[in-house]
Amino acid sequence: MAPQTIQRSEGKAKLDDLVSKAKAIKLEVILAVGHTDRIGSDSYNQKLSEKRAAAVKEYLVAKGIEANRVYTEGKGETQPVTGDKCGKSDKKSKSLIDCLQPDRRVDIEVIGTK
Repeated sequence: MAPQTIQRSEGKAKLDDLVSKAKAIKLEVILAVGHTDRIGSDSYNQKLSEKRAAAVKEYLVAKGIEANRVYTEGKGETQPVTGDKCGKSDKKSKSLIDCLQPDRRVDIEVIGTK
């Protein structure tokens, strides 16, 4: 899998904040779960969600988090947060792409103790 990059500056800022907080605790594990919107095939979206989670892991490791503490998983398009608010159409349009933006994400869970 080719290296991915975190493309949005607000994403980098959130990850940088997560790194500083993780370094302040006794870190057990970080779980990064990638998600996609419904546009595209199931298999493409599954791979894309895995790549998104892997990009987060790569970023966290580059910032000093131990690689063996970060686990990744891809959920594809199976857990949208937009629900029905974007309509049922899969016809690719700018308005649909914009509406589905929240579905394109990586959820991160940090487990550790102070």
